[in-house]
Amino acid sequence: PYIKVYEEERELTMMLIVDVSASRMFGSTDRLKKNVITEIAAVLAFSAAQNNDKVGCIFFSDRIEKFIPPKKGRSHILMIIRELVGFRPQHTGTKLSEPLRFLTNVSKKHCTTFILSDFLDTSSDGEALDDALKIAGGKHDLVGIRVYDPREAELPDVGIIELRDAESGRKVWTDTSSRAVRDHYAESWRRRSEQIETMLRHNRIDTATVATDGDYVVELIKLFKQR
Repeated sequence: PYIKVYEEERELTMMLIVDVSASRMFGSTDRLKKNVITEIAAVLAFSAAQNNDKVGCIFFSDRIEKFIPPKKGRSHILMIIRELVGFRPQHTGTKLSEPLRFLTNVSKKHCTTFILSDFLDTSSDGEALDDALKIAGGKHDLVGIRVYDPREAELPDVGIIELRDAESGRKVWTDTSSRAVRDHYAESWRRRSEQIETMLRHNRIDTATVATDGDYVVELIKLFKQR
């Protein structure tokens, strides 16, 4: 007798959509947001490589900065990590709808896509982002990983300081000794966070939120358990 053993042909693709805008260079702890994004992307890429999956990467600011087509192999993963560490973007802003549209056009097959960003979109075009999430989410499995720094959520009482927007270059002097100023700052952050979470939840996108002073491994485990 002859016995045929069927082996399922399993070829999955993972795409990393990585925010390289100027706001990623902020950090009030021992790590910048860029460092956390790079570490998480490396962990995800190596995990995919262990499963013999293809991995691709899209770097974006307010436009597409670089596209690395999906491939297998350890050398390909190491090349992606080198780019994550040393890549220098040409632009400073953030427009999340751009990489999502690019993904929809360039990737014809279904893939699992991780969006690694602080989700601080400077384009102010919420409708375009919502549409892009809806279209890309209908074709691919989207997962959001939001990285933030504690000082973006709450100001310390350190007197009068100058704050600078890394993406627009706008500067403003702020009296952090004022309770009203600190409360307004915290409330603005809370509202913005709620808007981001509502949009992602509306488009059925699983999300993990990681602080630069937190343990991203714990948050990733929670994320994968809920999936």
